[in-house]
Amino acid sequence: MKLRTFRIGGIHPEENKITAEVATKVAALPTQAIFPLSQHIGAPAKPVVAKGDKVKVGTLLAEAGGFVSAPIYSSVSGTVLKIDNAVDATGYRKPCIIVKVEGDEWEESIDRSDKLETVAAHPELTPEEIVNRIKVAGVTGMGGAGFPTFIKLCPPPGAKAECVIINGVECEPYITSDYRLMMEHADEILVGLDLLMKAAKVDKGYIGIEDNKPEAIRLLEEKTANNPNVEIVPLAKKYPQGGEKQLVDAVIRRQVPAPPAIPVNVGAIVQNVGTAFAVYQAVMKNKPLFERYTTVTGKKVANPGNFLVRMGTPMKELIDFCGGMPEGDNKVLAGGPMMGKALTSTEVPVCKGTNSITILTDSDARRKRPQACIRCAKCVSVCPMGLEPFLLATASSMHNWEKVEQEDITSCIECGSCQFTCPAHRPLLDNIRLGKTTVMGIIRARNAKK
Repeated sequence: MKLRTFRIGGIHPEENKITAEVATKVAALPTQAIFPLSQHIGAPAKPVVAKGDKVKVGTLLAEAGGFVSAPIYSSVSGTVLKIDNAVDATGYRKPCIIVKVEGDEWEESIDRSDKLETVAAHPELTPEEIVNRIKVAGVTGMGGAGFPTFIKLCPPPGAKAECVIINGVECEPYITSDYRLMMEHADEILVGLDLLMKAAKVDKGYIGIEDNKPEAIRLLEEKTANNPNVEIVPLAKKYPQGGEKQLVDAVIRRQVPAPPAIPVNVGAIVQNVGTAFAVYQAVMKNKPLFERYTTVTGKKVANPGNFLVRMGTPMKELIDFCGGMPEGDNKVLAGGPMMGKALTSTEVPVCKGTNSITILTDSDARRKRPQACIRCAKCVSVCPMGLEPFLLATASSMHNWEKVEQEDITSCIECGSCQFTCPAHRPLLDNIRLGKTTVMGIIRARNAKK
């Protein structure tokens, strides 16, 4: 059988999936939970609690701050200590709500039973009701940028969804949280897909999984054998296949144009497996998004593993549970080694988008000294967006913003493939990120004037 994959660029970094067969454990409750108000793309959430308020697991802490926004719910019960600023994964201090943990009392409205609910058993769930429950529960994308899920289910004028694609690729090295979720909650993920399909008013669903996860492919194929509306799509191993544009190309052979085009412009709505699971819990169990599967891993970590973690838990507590920080110099990432953010503090809390905490040794993390570009064009050949990274990086370093905008820098997905493959060890992605951020600011200012 020929495996599908995307057609432009891509690389094959070492997998290092050392926690793939480690069953998920429930992480201990933190002593104090920190809830950043920006856990998603868009406007920060607005606090609806004050210092001294008592909260339960599932209590609303902050409401959506705009259309592109999402509410934040407490993952613990206790007392609101303060509304303050704390360092998040970006390294900057951001507004947050801090809760002192006192017990584990849940809101009574949350269904905590293990009974599997199905779409067929709930004919009262209209597409509009499903979208509303997803919105109210604060569900966001859990495998990438954290886009509010309900917005993807409401296509812009002129766009029509034809299918829902579930991203079970997990192509980042080290991370295995999505794989464990598929192995341990396949039924709930499939119901989540059914809900997403009904909400999007489509009859076709796909789940893309790379072939380094044969057990997940086999399990989901067995469970969908009698469902002609859902297809499990085995994919060749290639990074960054988890990017939604690359996944759309791999699964349905359609290429998404440059921004502002999005997958629904070619008929696809893409959601992560973690998001599908959260949709099931939100719609069927009335459970807001306040916990997630997270991998804690690294070659020198004593007891790496996968955990069901309450959001707001400081990453230090998870690292300590895995045996503590390894000896020597280490680099701690929120995410994987390709797209993860280096942390300035392990007190940073787990948030909606925290799929992994990766601890790299000094030898793995240390960059080699950059040299002059040798014009080999490797960065061009591996770019999954068909860009010219060497040109974008050079123009960005020279602050030639007009040039990088003309060269379509906003299409960059910041996957790091160019920098990974550069034999001269040039900081291509660093410069491109500078240029992309600057150009997007220029575009926003220009649109505001219009």
